[in-house]
Amino acid sequence: MDALLELYNGMGISPAVYHYGQQVLEKLAPRFAEIDRVAEYNQAKVLAAMQKNRVSAACFAGTTGYGYDDVGRDTLEKVYADVFHTEAALVRPQITCGTHALTVALSANLLPGDELLSPVGMPYDTLQEVIGIRQSPCSLAEYGVSYRQVDLLPDGSFDYDGIRRAIGEKTKLVTIQRSKGYASRPSFSVEQIGELIAFCKSVKPGVLVMVDNCYGEFVETIEPSDVGADMTVGSLIKNPGGGLAPVGGYICGTQECVSRCGYRLSAPGLGQEVGANLGLMQALYQGFFLAPTVVAGAEKGAIFAANLYEPLGFPCIPSADAPRYDIIQSVALGSEAGMLAFCRGIQAAAPVDSFATPLPWDMPGYSDQVIMAAGAFVQGSSIELSADGPIREPYAVYFQGGLTWAHAKLGILMSLQKLVDDGLAAL
Repeated sequence: MDALLELYNGMGISPAVYHYGQQVLEKLAPRFAEIDRVAEYNQAKVLAAMQKNRVSAACFAGTTGYGYDDVGRDTLEKVYADVFHTEAALVRPQITCGTHALTVALSANLLPGDELLSPVGMPYDTLQEVIGIRQSPCSLAEYGVSYRQVDLLPDGSFDYDGIRRAIGEKTKLVTIQRSKGYASRPSFSVEQIGELIAFCKSVKPGVLVMVDNCYGEFVETIEPSDVGADMTVGSLIKNPGGGLAPVGGYICGTQECVSRCGYRLSAPGLGQEVGANLGLMQALYQGFFLAPTVVAGAEKGAIFAANLYEPLGFPCIPSADAPRYDIIQSVALGSEAGMLAFCRGIQAAAPVDSFATPLPWDMPGYSDQVIMAAGAFVQGSSIELSADGPIREPYAVYFQGGLTWAHAKLGILMSLQKLVDDGLAAL
């Protein structure tokens, strides 16, 4: 342990910060053990799906051009469908990010004259332009899809009376965002999502429900697709990619919904039959295999962060003792200076570009300047150690990731060190 302290000290972490972190860790052992139990279950679930679908070395062969008869691609989609317990899946490197996956799912299953409903308040920033809440070319609004939302109640719970009133004749699809995004609300458990889905379908049995599952995969032993979601959607450079997927997204759901998504991603009449894997299959398979363990490490890092910062007077969502339903940890630092210091610490702990200084910038898809710290092997990968946030009140950073628990721990300690060095935190 003395050798580790000496190494950390050489990297810029003071003995005071290190020992404070060790004191925090002493009480977290029971929670970490439960996280490991969930990871073990999910690991077995992924392995069973791979064995059932006879994944072989032939699945790793690269394809180009049209990608007809791509065994690796088609088998991977069967693996995803089995893990998520759905009829079908679309898992493609041609899906560029989580927002793209959500856009494909929405635009494929909404027609002019239909209405989209969010019963959980305002969607994440980048989806606002997709919907047309903020004007953008090619938004759903431009194609005649209307939008309605029901805000959460002050305590963060669902406004069931408001939702009942909002679901009408035109309501075709309900979108539920599992993670908090850049909001201050709690993230939702799969059980809570299941209750909301059941309520919406009781009001209108034919309504479709899509869940934005980003940052939530493998945190619990079940997924939204297990509790009635018609589509469960996410990014491969977040949880399910395990840090190895270099790009991609997934849509798991009913055969009808997923087939329409395939036509929207490629072209009507072509659907899932086209789309070469471009030699990425081994990374996509191996990343998915490692994902339960990687997610467990990231979740431990989030819990450690809350328990490190909350006693120092920084409000955290979730709070230090709250249950976890995604890997995101929000820490309200109270000032832009605090956000910059925190992000400098995360960047300084990175294996890539550790020498860089993150600064706020006008990021596409956001109405406020955003600061992002991510010295990652995959650009923008937020299952890797990263932190980001819009420069606006309450000046909160959103910390996530860490391919290993040890790296997540180091990153959080380094973030606190920068705040201490700048006189913005006191132990």
